[in-house]
Amino acid sequence: MPSEVVLVEDGPLTSELDEVVEEYEKRYKQLKVVKLPRNVGLGRALNEGLKHCSFELVARMDTDDIAKPFRFERQLAEFRRQPDLDVCSAWMEEFSRLPEEVDAVKTLPEGNEALYEYGKRRNPVNHPVVMFRKQAVVHNGGYRHYPLFEDYYLWVRMMMSNCRFYTIPEALQAFRASREMFLRRGGFGYALVEVRLQFLFYGMRYITFGQMLKNIAIRFIARVMPASFRARLYRRRLRS
Repeated sequence: MPSEVVLVEDGPLTSELDEVVEEYEKRYKQLKVVKLPRNVGLGRALNEGLKHCSFELVARMDTDDIAKPFRFERQLAEFRRQPDLDVCSAWMEEFSRLPEEVDAVKTLPEGNEALYEYGKRRNPVNHPVVMFRKQAVVHNGGYRHYPLFEDYYLWVRMMMSNCRFYTIPEALQAFRASREMFLRRGGFGYALVEVRLQFLFYGMRYITFGQMLKNIAIRFIARVMPASFRARLYRRRLRS
């Protein structure tokens, strides 16, 4: 078990979930529960949780994902191997029904330079399985409120301030990729948010004008196509 587990409740929970959390609080003294009176969104909730993290290295995961038993061991070893490392991600297995029925593996490039270039096209970090130095994240403004892309925006700011990134080329987490997830990641509204993000990256001089136009064209088509096509695209073209 980690030395500390910070659980952020982003708004009121059901009575059933409250009972589960209370039971875990009794069983695990290292569990610290942060209760937010209302739903504030992922970025703000993560920032609030970060304030309550006592240690320099912070590992993040969602409540419905499953970490491999050796996840923390692998990531801590990488921080020991690379003392200047700021962000360490890994590959993820994706499943829709059962964790042992893997639909795809979400891979990423390994080294810092390759991730910097990859980030110009797609998110360079698998957020559900990330471990990072708290001070590096706080120094770069933390998770700024940018619905749907708080993490991507943070990684780009950190990359541009010369923070170092690394991906462990091994699946360290099982991620629940349901049909509902692909539905949420589509639609005209989602596409517009992504277009604004590309303009933001261009304004930061992270990408060129040509890269921005190419990214917008590809993403807009992907976001407005039917969810079933989008799921197929993700799993056949963007996953291994």
